[in-house]
Amino acid sequence: MQGPAPADLPTPEIPVGELTEAVRLLKRASVLVVGDAMLDRYVYGQVERVSPEAPVAVLAVEREVAMPGGAGNVVRNLTALGAAVAFVSVVGDDQAGSDLTGLIGGQPNVEPWLLVQGGRATTTKTRFIAAGQQLLRADHEMPGPIHPRLAERLVRIAADAVAATTVMVLSDYNKGVLSGDTAQRLIAAARGAGRRVVVDPKGIDYARYAGADLITPNRAELKLATGMPVDTEAALVAAAERLRADHGFGAVLVTRSEDGMTLVAAEGVRHFPAEAPEVHDVSGAGDTVVAIVAAGLAAGLSAPVSARLANIGAGIVVGKVGTAVARESDLLEALTPERGALRKVVSRAQAQEQVERWRRRGWRIGFTNGCFDLLHPGHVHLLEQARSWCDRLVVGLNADSSVKRLKGETRPIQGEAARAAVLASLASVDLVSVFEEDTPLELLRLLRPEILVKGADYTVDKVVGADLVTDWGGQVRLAALLPGQSTTATVARIRG
Repeated sequence: MQGPAPADLPTPEIPVGELTEAVRLLKRASVLVVGDAMLDRYVYGQVERVSPEAPVAVLAVEREVAMPGGAGNVVRNLTALGAAVAFVSVVGDDQAGSDLTGLIGGQPNVEPWLLVQGGRATTTKTRFIAAGQQLLRADHEMPGPIHPRLAERLVRIAADAVAATTVMVLSDYNKGVLSGDTAQRLIAAARGAGRRVVVDPKGIDYARYAGADLITPNRAELKLATGMPVDTEAALVAAAERLRADHGFGAVLVTRSEDGMTLVAAEGVRHFPAEAPEVHDVSGAGDTVVAIVAAGLAAGLSAPVSARLANIGAGIVVGKVGTAVARESDLLEALTPERGALRKVVSRAQAQEQVERWRRRGWRIGFTNGCFDLLHPGHVHLLEQARSWCDRLVVGLNADSSVKRLKGETRPIQGEAARAAVLASLASVDLVSVFEEDTPLELLRLLRPEILVKGADYTVDKVVGADLVTDWGGQVRLAALLPGQSTTATVARIRG
């Protein structure tokens, strides 16, 4: 018999210091993920004409990006937090399966168990994008239950792996990995090992997930699963409580898009308003939620604190482009944002995401690089010229180790943190990213700027990366120098 509905509680006012400490605890988590792995491909280009063969746009392809999707994206989000992950899934005996296996294996702190089923196609979603807009998505897949012997092996591997982790995640995309009684057997294995279970569900038969500690349907999925209205907060809570009572779930965390999230548990109901300042792409936001919640529970955090962090994480990823992740640094920045210039100093991955956001707005990206040891008027003059040739300027800064290799053991005069802070304080600089290599080639390949700038003491054929930039249709420009201004001369004068 169903008991009384839990009390509707105000969203807990958790001190920022407690939340930031909770974020840092996420890296201690160890999580087992079982579910439907996919390959997400993004094909970027420009549309400038209509095909003479049919009334369709012609996409002039410029680049392609591939990354793990589905349950694989849950793994990406967990590793972005620093958590240790065991991953059990199934791929097809095809090139997409091989590519996906390589991408998963390249993630840090992941123990992958990707089983191969002959004759099965690896689920692949290919998105064609121009000017920041998705033109078309093409899906290649063969959904359906995996072979019974393979399902038996999958359950056996997961049952062994669950003992070495703290929380099990079932990421169900209804592609066949968790079909039949597989989900029930996995939950039973976790229960037997004393481990908690978090489920990202699909379909309408939630009895398959009975006994899970936390389940994360979105509003539409909750309506389908219960047949109840969810158009008001009270109705949504009633539907979530029915789901919880019918299937013995410890808690139901309902994701509500622009309305945030609602956590329904025995202890009460808590509503979390949306955290996103602007929405660029909702792809993968649910994966981020389940990853952060699972990491939080695995790290010993309460369900409300884990849900609050997940809500912040969802707000971060929908503000990024493509299937994105929320890193520890992103969460900390959202909780305690840097003021002023230091916000411009970012990691390589953050630089790539910011550049993609700018490019979606049609802005041209400029890039220059150097050691910038003891910033002088010559540097300022070069940077101002570079900024005048583009809409946003990114500066690649040699790390201390790189400067030592290039300039000798007595350099740099100032450490990379100080050099980055001074550069970021200039109005002409929009972003600073430090690189450890001797050249910025890898950073250039990642950012693909439209304009590459160096000083006029170079010739174009001597500029590192000039061939790359011209190959993808960009320009190389040489900035005029101020006479007598160089770091070497400045250092020599200082040293007498």
